Amino acid sequence: MMLFADPTRTRPFAKDPAVVRLGNRYLLYYTMCPYDDGRDNDGFGIGIAESANLDDWTKIGEIAPEQECEQNGICAPGAIVLDDQIHLFYQTYGNRENDAICHATSGDGITFDRDPTNPIVKPTGDWNCGRAIDADVIDWNGELLLYWATRDPAYRLQLIGVSSALLDSDFSRDHWTQRCDAPILAPKLDWEQECIEASAVCKRDERLWQFYAGAYNNCPQQVGCAVSDDGISWTRISDQPLLPNGKPGSWNSSESGHPYVFIDDDGTTHLFFQGNNDNGKSWYLSRASVDWSAREPRVIAE
Repeated sequence: MMLFADPTRTRPFAKDPAVVRLGNRYLLYYTMCPYDDGRDNDGFGIGIAESANLDDWTKIGEIAPEQECEQNGICAPGAIVLDDQIHLFYQTYGNRENDAICHATSGDGITFDRDPTNPIVKPTGDWNCGRAIDADVIDWNGELLLYWATRDPAYRLQLIGVSSALLDSDFSRDHWTQRCDAPILAPKLDWEQECIEASAVCKRDERLWQFYAGAYNNCPQQVGCAVSDDGISWTRISDQPLLPNGKPGSWNSSESGHPYVFIDDDGTTHLFFQGNNDNGKSWYLSRASVDWSAREPRVIAE
């Protein structure tokens, strides 16, 4: 079973996974915690690990805040490979309503060039507070759909929205169009409590499937699933979590959260997610397989 944490910043910590394949290697991007030792400009950052088998990961780099909008921290990456180039979409952190989505590109998966127009996406409308976090992207019918989480104006409920840009654009700020004037997913089930976040979208049978996190961290957060024919209107496939938190004493008893779905070149589907058993003192990443043999997906723990 895959269990990965980065111990280089005072405690085992890796959250918010995003996985891509570049050539013959897999790359994992994840959130690193602050050092918390009083140093200047100490915020969240993004770590980079690589693997040959999706289970054994070695840290190979970090992405530190660089632009002015990033100075309080960056985290929660989403990634996609287009024309042999990795496009990383990630959020600023520590700015409350002013947090937004940024964009960077890389040919080697380690060194990234920032978009000079960052931040590129920040929601509008009286239904949200203006914040955008937890980016996830997918190419769909000639567009790149960018999913993000926001909060209601009272800053209580976590909600999901979506923007789009043409695939042949450079994804800079002026190319994005917000595609919703209300949440495309909002918490309504008991287990979702006050939060839906961390969209993880994939294509299957000419439909889009969204794995998402319900409830705030360690409440416990668990993973649900919804389906769509257009990427905008979504229907839950169940009123129960698709991937629940673990039983007492297990490594993920506090939560199974923040999913990321990765489809390998051989067509296999892998669901990465975060968990812990100490109410967030540590954070680990793991992987499960997704079985599509039935009409709807089923998660198989490794």
